[in-house]
Amino acid sequence: MINRDIKLFAGNSNPPLAKEIAQYVGRDLSQATVTTFSDGEIRVRIEENVRGADVFLIQSCCHPVNTSIMELLIMLDAVKRSSASRITAVIPYYAYARQDRKDQPRVPITAKLMADLITTAGAQRVLTMDLHAGPIQGFFNIPVDHLYATPILLDHIMKEEFSDLVVVSPDAGGVERARAFAKRLDANLAIIDKRREGPNNAQIMNIIGDVQGRHALILDDMIDTAGTIVQTAQACLDKGALSTWAGCTHAVLSGSALERLQGSSFKEVVVTNTIPLDGKEQQCPKLRVLSVASLLGEAILRIHREESVTSLFV
Repeated sequence: MINRDIKLFAGNSNPPLAKEIAQYVGRDLSQATVTTFSDGEIRVRIEENVRGADVFLIQSCCHPVNTSIMELLIMLDAVKRSSASRITAVIPYYAYARQDRKDQPRVPITAKLMADLITTAGAQRVLTMDLHAGPIQGFFNIPVDHLYATPILLDHIMKEEFSDLVVVSPDAGGVERARAFAKRLDANLAIIDKRREGPNNAQIMNIIGDVQGRHALILDDMIDTAGTIVQTAQACLDKGALSTWAGCTHAVLSGSALERLQGSSFKEVVVTNTIPLDGKEQQCPKLRVLSVASLLGEAILRIHREESVTSLFV
């Protein structure tokens, strides 16, 4: 091995987070040109030597989703062809994760397609956070380090010092996440039984668990249109909850999400910066943004040093 220097590159999807990660690691972001030709094709040029280097490409696959994905794939190919020693794709937000199975006839498993594309483009390892479904890790035939934003969210929630707290999972798929969170807070657990009528359209059916006389913390991996989480909050209040709070990792916030959150009963909606908000917290004062840069930065350092990252998987 000629050189085991660490190199951090970033696409255009989330520059503020990439800079924070680089600051934690103690390195400047390496130089790369990521622009577009006049016809919209993406142009990438790695502006420094990466031969034999341990390269980390930081790119959230967020809006504009398909452009962000193509930037990541083309950067991976560029670094692979530049003879990097190892290439790790750092993907704070993994797009298409909700398309992880055939739940209807003649539909794709796009989360698997994403894994194939990332691997074929040149990634030898993936570092990601709060996948919509844990089994997506198995779609890759390369090592996947799957982090959770739980430590960041937990530290913030504990400062509120709730006396009677119930952690609410908005669907059956998030029960494991909510149960782990409730255990650390010594809180009760409740589950929402809902029926999904179509994409971004869910109907609350019932609440499994007791929320009466308690502060309800609704925990999810992402907030997209905010329809489900706002309905969940109202259902908790209807069942006698004292107040409603929300915590999630990925603030997709598409469509009328901001308006829904601002008009909701939430005291506070805590999200992380895996997806850039670009001033949306000013449009919705209920939003509180926490940084996951230290968590991702620590994982990058441990991967580079060939150290265990198990303690970060909480």
